[in-house]
Parts: sequence; structure tokens; C-alpha cells
Amino acid sequence: MCSLSAPEDKFSVIVAGGGHAGCEAALASARMGASTLLISLSPLASLSCNPAIGGLAKGHLVKEIDALGGAMAQIADRACLQFRLLNQTKGPAVWSSRAQVDIDLYPEYMRSLCDETVNLTVLSAEVSALWLEGKKLKGVIVNDRQKISASAVILTSGTFLNGLIHVGLQQTAGGRWLETPSLKLAEQLHRLNFNIRRLKTGTPPRLLSSSLNLSILDIQAGDPNPRMFSFQPKPPELPQTACYLTRTTELTHSLVRKNLDKSPMYTGIIKAAGARYCPSLEDKVVKFERESHQVFLEPQGLNSPLIYPNGISTSLPLSVQEQLVRSLPGCENAVIVRPGYAIEYDMLNPLDLTPWLESQIIEGLFMAGQINGTSGYEEAAAQGLAAGISAARKVRGDTPYIFERSQSYIGVLIDDLVTRGTNEPYRMFTSRSEYRLSLREDNADLRLTPVGYELGLLDRAAWNYFTQKRHMIDQTWQRLENINFKPNHIFNQKLGDLGQAPLKQPQNAAQLLGRPSLSLSDLARLEPGLSDIVNLPPAITEQIWIKAHYAGYLTREAKQAQQTVNHEQTAIPPDMDFILPGLSREICEKLDRIRPVNLGQAGRISGMTPAALNILSVYLHKRAVDK
Repeated sequence: MCSLSAPEDKFSVIVAGGGHAGCEAALASARMGASTLLISLSPLASLSCNPAIGGLAKGHLVKEIDALGGAMAQIADRACLQFRLLNQTKGPAVWSSRAQVDIDLYPEYMRSLCDETVNLTVLSAEVSALWLEGKKLKGVIVNDRQKISASAVILTSGTFLNGLIHVGLQQTAGGRWLETPSLKLAEQLHRLNFNIRRLKTGTPPRLLSSSLNLSILDIQAGDPNPRMFSFQPKPPELPQTACYLTRTTELTHSLVRKNLDKSPMYTGIIKAAGARYCPSLEDKVVKFERESHQVFLEPQGLNSPLIYPNGISTSLPLSVQEQLVRSLPGCENAVIVRPGYAIEYDMLNPLDLTPWLESQIIEGLFMAGQINGTSGYEEAAAQGLAAGISAARKVRGDTPYIFERSQSYIGVLIDDLVTRGTNEPYRMFTSRSEYRLSLREDNADLRLTPVGYELGLLDRAAWNYFTQKRHMIDQTWQRLENINFKPNHIFNQKLGDLGQAPLKQPQNAAQLLGRPSLSLSDLARLEPGLSDIVNLPPAITEQIWIKAHYAGYLTREAKQAQQTVNHEQTAIPPDMDFILPGLSREICEKLDRIRPVNLGQAGRISGMTPAALNILSVYLHKRAVDK
């Protein structure tokens, strides 16, 4: 890491915090031409909780980050130890990619990428405070003394803001295990009257692999032909490894119940809200009536001696954790190298942010990641990418870029945060989107790569690769639309031979492919002129098959999305007085609190009624006409 010499050191954008949000923010800002400084005391992009990237709905975010030119997908592919496509028995809209990654190589590869990125400097230091003159942001203060100036600052503090670690009834200040928290910056944000809340997350103990009897457990292998995260795929670089499956037992549950008086969550010591969808072992035992819960034993790396027991996050005392772990089959002689723990930390209310993640309290200050109330590497990285884009555009005087809900899960994530807020760690699910048939993993590049290229995040080689793929898809689809079939005896006989119902009216090949049980190879047998279609790259044939099967649903969803876009295009002036005749005091207060930038965002505010939205719409229309 570099060292800076004097207070006059100046950057366009400073990113405070080198986690997944910070790295994506810094890389995006630098690639867009802004001189960028990334400040972190910790190793970059640490996998502080679990050694995995992606998962249900999270894989969608990783694909979107890649489509826009971000780093997470490519780094995960390089460090991949096992790749699995989840939900394969369901429809393409909910297919989700997950990769087990090497916990040491992932941050190493990310650091190398940051070091070789033009316009990006990495500094090992602590951001002690924001450098302010009145309410005007001038940059940051590092190590209590050195001022570094910048036009924009992005805070990506993760769990470090006022972080407090719990193991049993013992508490230790920390941002992560054995890492110091950010206390002075937290104190300053309190003094500046930010709306600060406390959240909690946790992690399981780490086990010594050689102390486990993995041979008696079920093996969970990865996909034999893995489809990697990046849309410019390469074969896995590392040997693919297996995970192992064990389960909690009645003894495990009995030990938890017997020791709840030693749990900081159940004695009231921890008052912060935890992640609802990633419960601790204590919560699983108390709240869910099951005989046992799955525990996945996941290697942390090719050269790591540690196992991550996914599914038993806990903050019980170490002596109890040892008993709990040894109650699991295959773990009877387990050695705990590091205890599991819970951590409380400060978050800033995301309702104080604009849809481009800029603070409404201090201009030029952006937030991304857990500081906004989210959980997960993927949610953090997605916000970091968006904040980096916004900061770079801010410093060069461009208008903000807003990711729309109908366009991406990144848009859903940010809109949920800044419009509805959150009282617990926010996690992405496909069910959060109204447009999940359109916002699939497989088409993230078709949706977002043009955006990434226009913003300056992608180089010419990546753009050429994408345009060639898009051209092949369009050309193939057009071929199918231009081949017509008539319901005659000969053709229906061919259909019958394939176990298909007869054709009753003329259809083109694209329409016929929409039949649930008809494949592209079946189509080639029906029409010899399409014999070459089965030899196209899988990424092309998959898009054609999905487009044919989802055609009707996608048309309806597109109409719905267009209605939303119309509302998004109705801007609300930033200085608008929301005290309007017919609006209740509660609605006026919420509008004034959140300051929606358009009618679409206003309509998604909790408690907004159709009548109130109509009043606001009429007023905005009248205001536009009067001008």
C-alpha cells in the first residue's frame, strides 16, 4: 500500500473502507476517469463471514455487477473451488449461481486488480473523520492528523462503525475478529445528527479440518460442467473441491436450550436487529420446530486448514460452542480454531439517501454496503458499484444515473433502501422484484452491458464480445420467426413422432418452440434447415429457448414496466413543498422526509395511497403546464 506525503494530496473521489462495497466503488470510479483513493486498514475484499459468493438472488446481483463491468464475478471465477447453479428444477427466473471460493486467493486477486487499475491509489490508513468546513465536505482526515482533499467521499464501513463483538457474555470492541473498530468516525457521525441505528450479524466457529471425520458424511459436489459467473467465461483455474453435509442432533438442540442464559441475544445484552433470513443456531432451535438442521462443512481454501460450518452461526461461549460442534456427526473430535461470534455495528438510515446513494445531509458524501443496512457481500458490492458511478459522475458535473426497478435487481435493492428503509439487515430475494421474469441471471448482460459501456466501465474488447453475442441471438431469433409451419398431415405426423400434439393453425418456428416439452434439437428434426442451430454456443441457444418459452409473460411484464417507467419520468422538483390540499399530514411528512425524485418513487413509499398519488400527479402536471 502507498503512503501519501502532505495535506495537499488531492483526489476526485475517496473511498473509505476496502470491503466488497469499497473495492467495487473505487474500481468503478477509477475506470470512469476519476482520480480515486481507496483507504483501508484491512486486507481488501476480505471474506469475513463465509467463503462463498452468490446464492439465491445474490447470484443475480453478481451477474449484474459483471454485466456493468464490475469485478466480483471475475474474481470469484478465478478463486472458485466449487460452482453450483441453484434451483435448476425451477424456471430460469429463479436460477441462482453460487461459488465456493478460496478465502485467501479472493482478496489477493482483488488487491492485484486494484493495484493495476489506472487512476486508483490504495492507502493503508484509518479514516478518523470526514474533513468538513461547516457543512461543506472537503475530504477526509486519516490517522487523526492528515487531511486528504476530494470532491466526493464514499463511506463503505461494513461492520466497523462502532463495532462490538460478543462471545457469550464477554464483549470486545472490534470491526471483525481481532480488527479494531472505527470509533472516531462513528462519534463524528453521531455529532452530525445522522439517523443512526444498530444492527447485528454473526458468524460460526472455524474448525480444524484434520480434526473432522469427513469420510462418514455425505459429499456435496459442485456442478460437473460449471457455468461461471462472468459473461466472458473461462474454465475454472483451481481444482474443484467437495463440501460435506452433516446435521444438528437432539443433543445439539438440548445444549442450546440449556445455555440460553449465556446467550447475549437471549439475555437482552444484544438489542440490535439481526438478519431474519440468516438466523443463528440459537434462533433456529428456539423459533423453528425441527428435529435437525443441515450444516454444510465448507473448505475455506486449497491451502487453508480450516472448515467453515455453514448453518451454525452462534454467539454462545466458546466452551458451549465446543460441545455444540462435537454433537454433530463427523465432528466428534472437532477443534475450534476461532469461535463464532455476534457483532453489533452502526448503520445510517438509508431514507436519508438519494436514489443515487448520495447523502441528503452532506452533499458529496455517498454511502454503500452495510452502513446502509444491508447484509451480504453481493448487496454491498452492488451498492459500491452504483456509488462509484454516482461519485464519478458527480465530480465531473454529470447528472446522476439511477438504476430503475424494471431494469435490474441493483435498482430494486437501492430503491427498497432509499424509499422504504429497513429495520433489519436487508437481504435480496427474487420475490422483491415485480419483474423477476425479465430480470434473470442469464440476460443480465443483455439488460446492463450497454449501460456499463455508456458509463465508461467496460473496455472495447468486452463491448465487442457482447455485441457479437447479441447479434447472434437476434439473428437466430429472426431466422425462427421467418420459418413457418402449416398444419398439414405430413408435418403433424412429424410432431406425433416427437410426442407432440398436432398443429391446428399456422405457426412460425419461434412460436412452436414455445411448447413446454419441445427442444431446439426437436425443432431441428422438424426443419432440416435449422440443423445448425444446435451447434450454436450454449449461451445463445439458452437465450433462444428462454425467449420462446417466456414470450407471452415477458410481453405482459414489459407493458407493466412501461407504466412504471412513465411514472419514473415524471420528476419531482428537489425544492418542492409537499403540503398540498387533500394530502394527509402523515403522507406530507413522509414525502418531505424521503424527498422522492419522481412520481414512481413517491408511489412506493410505505402508506402512499392511490388517491394521494393522484393528487401529487395532478399537481405536478399543473405545475409543468403553468411553466
